[in-house]
Amino acid sequence: MTSWQITRIVAGIFILVSLALGAPGSPLFASQWWLAVTAFVGLNLLQSGITRWCPTEMILRKLGVRAGA
Repeated sequence: MTSWQITRIVAGIFILVSLALGAPGSPLFASQWWLAVTAFVGLNLLQSGITRWCPTEMILRKLGVRAGA
């Protein structure tokens, strides 16, 4: 897997978990503050799409993960 694929998988997991913990109707509901994580990940995805710079991909590349195309 490439760094961009792993980044998108990690982002998807963070969004799904934070929605499960932050949505009042969820059986896993903990606090609505978990929705801030969803917003943060969404903003980071938007920012990385515009600027083509993503901190997660930089970390993955330094760990030896192959860069994506």
